[in-house]
Amino acid sequence: MSVLQAIILAIVEGLTEFLPVSSTGHMIITSSLMGIADDSFTKTFTIAIQFGAILSVVVLYWKRFFVTLSFYYKLLVAFIPAAVMGLLFNDYIDALLERVEVVAVTLILGGVLFLFIDKIFKETGEKGKDGVSYPNAFKIGLFQTIAMIPGVSRSAATIIGGLTQGLNKKAAAEFSFFLAVPTMFAATAYKLLKFYQEGNSFGTNEVVLLLVGNVVAFIVAMIAIKSFITFLTKHGFKWFGYYRIILGLLILILFLFGVELSVL
Repeated sequence: MSVLQAIILAIVEGLTEFLPVSSTGHMIITSSLMGIADDSFTKTFTIAIQFGAILSVVVLYWKRFFVTLSFYYKLLVAFIPAAVMGLLFNDYIDALLERVEVVAVTLILGGVLFLFIDKIFKETGEKGKDGVSYPNAFKIGLFQTIAMIPGVSRSAATIIGGLTQGLNKKAAAEFSFFLAVPTMFAATAYKLLKFYQEGNSFGTNEVVLLLVGNVVAFIVAMIAIKSFITFLTKHGFKWFGYYRIILGLLILILFLFGVELSVL
């Protein structure tokens, strides 16, 4: 992997991690087009640079992370379902991650759903950021487990989960960002631990690429989060629905025509 390839992947990660469009689908296309999808370091790199994306949430919403303990308790309650499901079905989830067609189909189905989300929740969504109760948090956490299916998008699942609990669009999106911190941190730390347990290590070049990737992902994610909130409150989910359908169809067409694609 070159520095340029690392920067490109980090930009894609930062742009798509917190948007309801599936970062996995974008990583499939980007890494495959660059011819590095099957490289073992690429797989580790795409996981490790999530730390940069996580940090962007903490920096942007730092006041929320230094307010009350109840904030952390609610995140913990919301995190538990994914943690339990991840431990119980880790091998099955890894098997699904090898299925490019699964990513494509879930992208399309999620996109179709997004075309109607604004109408479905038109008369609901009155709760702001302080309206998340412990039962609300747990139910949103249950929605997050759906995102273990590749292509669903963790952001999409948790935002919809928030809407079902009466949160407005902004509050649902922000709670999705907050929940990403423990979820992504745990998933990333687990994968890196397995990487080292298998006897692997990073050389100087790899360390440099990881530093560059995390910095780029951090900066781009900050911009993406700010822009997403503004766009979502103004335009809703419809355009994300169209985008997901187009991306899913593109992946499916490439797959059906035998183009070599690899899920990271």
